[in-house]
Amino acid sequence: MRTLLIILLLGMLVAAGYFAYSAMSIEGEPLPAEGYLALALGAGFAVVVGIGLMMLLFFSSRRGYDEPPHFR
Repeated sequence: MRTLLIILLLGMLVAAGYFAYSAMSIEGEPLPAEGYLALALGAGFAVVVGIGLMMLLFFSSRRGYDEPPHFR
């Protein structure tokens, strides 16, 4: 079972690598300045959301909100 899972995951990795290589080797016009701006804003927004969610995770863990309820 474990071997099948490893083979499946390696196959997915090879497929992702193939698709990434084929997408990078397509000839065409370069990305315009607006495209780079949109890429930078999207990546920055993703980082800010990730940091915010991690802050909420640590905040709730330190305040005890993640503990199971204690019944008397």
